[in-house]
Amino acid sequence: MEGSGFGVNSPRSFLQLMNANMLATVAATGFTVAFFHAAIPTHWLPFVLVARARNWTKARAMGIAALAGMGHVLLTSLLGLVIALLGTALVDSVAWIFPWIAGGSLLVIGLFYFWRQWRGDGICHHAVPGGHHHADEHCGHEEDRSHWDTELKDSTLVSPKTGDWSAVSGLFLMLTLSPCEGFLPIYLSGVQFGWTGFLVLSGILAAGTLLGMLLFTWLTLHGLQRFKLQSFERNEAGLLGAMFTLLGLLVIILER
Repeated sequence: MEGSGFGVNSPRSFLQLMNANMLATVAATGFTVAFFHAAIPTHWLPFVLVARARNWTKARAMGIAALAGMGHVLLTSLLGLVIALLGTALVDSVAWIFPWIAGGSLLVIGLFYFWRQWRGDGICHHAVPGGHHHADEHCGHEEDRSHWDTELKDSTLVSPKTGDWSAVSGLFLMLTLSPCEGFLPIYLSGVQFGWTGFLVLSGILAAGTLLGMLLFTWLTLHGLQRFKLQSFERNEAGLLGAMFTLLGLLVIILER
């Protein structure tokens, strides 16, 4: 009966398959969150505008975008590490109820994002060094121009009195100090997979973020018309709410 797949090890094999499928689902959700979050103009348009104002080469602009993206990923991963450590301790003490805790938390987070979408807050962040950016109802909603055109006009990032090193540092800090808050619940849902889950999700975060940032930076630097992503940016909170709600339900149903 061993060859038929119905031997004594079948229950263990089934659980391993379920865990693998669940991790794949969490990873796929994480990649979607990271990529589409990075596709929002706040993650690549400032690099394009500053590069054009300072006459940087395309290769230099791409390199600076990649550097800032890695800082963005690193800080998010460090916050994810804190979540993983706290979650591991919680799993060890209340393993039988952890799926309900993790799934319930994801549902609450999903509802929070739905609430932000309903209020029209969206997810606006990334203050411009030397500028006067503040999140409001107009963030990312302009039809023909991004708010970054206005914000960077008076920013030290494009000022001729500011050296390139200061501009690069400003771009790096702008993105690094604004971690991908939407990915943190993904780390929570991956706690049950231990350090393997943490490493897989950190790799997914890096891949999705850098791919999204570099793809849109490259396309815009090469003269393609700016992408009409205002609608997506305006509805990002609602999309995140839907994904976290679905993921929370899957965690509760599949991991009970």
